[in-house]
Amino acid sequence: MNGFPSEWAIGTVYLPPFLVAAALGLLLSWLTARLMNRYRLSRFLLYPPGVFVALAVIYTVILGSWVIPI
Repeated sequence: MNGFPSEWAIGTVYLPPFLVAAALGLLLSWLTARLMNRYRLSRFLLYPPGVFVALAVIYTVILGSWVIPI
């Protein structure tokens, strides 16, 4: 046993850790995109929706690797 949970229990529902990491990654990328729009930093980007998807992938990988072990 490695000591890491293989499932996350929220109430009586068991969720896989990748689903939790992906949901948090999407939430963090949405927050980052909102901040970039608020401070008008997205005007320097060629395709902001592509940056949103890239941020979601990056945050999901970071959360899945270090915070929520998949």
